[in-house]
Amino acid sequence: MAALRLGSIAPDFEAETTKGPIKFHEWIGDSWCVLFSHPEDFTPVCTTELGAFAKLEPEFTKRNVKMIGLSANTIESHDAWIDDINEIAQCSLNFPIIGDKTRQIALAYDMIDHQDATNVDSKGIAFTIRSVFIVDPKKVIRLILSYPASTGRNADEVLRCIDSLQTGDKYRITTPINWQKGDDVIVHPGVSNDEAKTLFPEFRIVKPYLRFTPLPKEKIDA
Repeated sequence: MAALRLGSIAPDFEAETTKGPIKFHEWIGDSWCVLFSHPEDFTPVCTTELGAFAKLEPEFTKRNVKMIGLSANTIESHDAWIDDINEIAQCSLNFPIIGDKTRQIALAYDMIDHQDATNVDSKGIAFTIRSVFIVDPKKVIRLILSYPASTGRNADEVLRCIDSLQTGDKYRITTPINWQKGDDVIVHPGVSNDEAKTLFPEFRIVKPYLRFTPLPKEKIDA
């Protein structure tokens, strides 16, 4: 199986989820997607993560992003776990969670833990690590993040990456370190100075390879 890289087409699959059966590509439709895996149900770090993502779901929805989780347990287990998550985080988790007890999807996306010998089930089969895949409407993988089981993710960072990718697609720019909506952006290297004068009248040249321009939050959200 070829390794998944940025620019790869996300593997399609059929799965049972807490919201019913899906065909992954069909379910994504014309939206963006965040697919993220969890080692196991009823585990402390995963519980905090899912609560945080559930609270941010309206922000993802505004950006035309669907979220879907994955854990190596049954749908029945997921349903009971969601009750706990809602109670603990004071949220309402509405996005689906895939039941991947056989690890078939985890294997297709190379989510299996090869590092932590303790991150295994009762049969000694490795659980998943904390993977994040951002997939665009063309079903292309645009971003991959991998965290060990011991380290919780940053939901705000995933949202920031969505903003960066979508803004770059729309305006021919790239985003600098720690960028947030409303901050100055970098003119894409493929844009000439003559083009930049039209596209970004307020751009400034710091070095020939580094050109900044304002891009107001209102323009991004328009």
